[in-house]
Amino acid sequence: MKIFPLLLLICLHWACSSRPAADQATSNKQVDTLNIYSKSVQDSFFVSIQLPSEYTDSTSKKYPVAFVLDGNFYFPTLAPLVKQYEITGLLPPIILVSIGYRNIMEMDSLRTRDYLYPKALPADEVSLSGGAEKFLHFINQELLPLVDKKYRTKQVDRTILGHSFGGYFTLFALLQQIETNNTHFQHIVSASPTLWYHDAYLNKLPSALNTSRLSDSLSIFITAGSLEDKTWTIAPIEHLAQQLTKTTNKRIGLKHILYNELDHMDTGQLSFIKALQNIYIE
Repeated sequence: MKIFPLLLLICLHWACSSRPAADQATSNKQVDTLNIYSKSVQDSFFVSIQLPSEYTDSTSKKYPVAFVLDGNFYFPTLAPLVKQYEITGLLPPIILVSIGYRNIMEMDSLRTRDYLYPKALPADEVSLSGGAEKFLHFINQELLPLVDKKYRTKQVDRTILGHSFGGYFTLFALLQQIETNNTHFQHIVSASPTLWYHDAYLNKLPSALNTSRLSDSLSIFITAGSLEDKTWTIAPIEHLAQQLTKTTNKRIGLKHILYNELDHMDTGQLSFIKALQNIYIE
């Protein structure tokens, strides 16, 4: 299996040209940056939080929260786009939280450790993997309580956004919610998920939904690009989407989109912004 190389030359460009998250915090009073050590993962994560423009106008109003993975890569461009959409009325005010690493090169080396479960099969060609349970525990038990305590959040209106291996992780988080009947995220966004991983491990999602006692309504947004590999990306995503539409669980809302003329690295940002609009505008 040939793995999607996440950034390589693009990474080097960003590493050289982009300011670190801490610099962005000092230049924008509505962005906070936190260095959080996770007991679950036994590593540190760099978390950036962008607040709505109107946040300081009230001391009581609460806001939806969107958490984006691969924060080093996506936050520098997604944050101003969300802000601009908020200003122009294309999105309501939301709190945007990015989960990142010390730098973008560290993100590229550690994301498979944190986003994938179970441990990789030899055919997957992934050297560091299997820690998604620990990473999800960090998010659910360490990060969410901290964000909820520090900011005025709507705890029943959370979104998690992921692309590629991150998209795999958001669906893994969905599977864990189903199996434990414990909802931390009401909206799951998965852009170009690597569903081939571990012999299509996440294909158990539809059957898990059919047998679950899920009491909360969930929305699922899954995307791919028409220029992506038809065998390893498009076909598995379409198969999972078809199976999810057949689920007997009526609390699940699914939207599946194949974007024309987009390749693997093109789908993330567009999927995130369109998913947020689908959740909050349409």
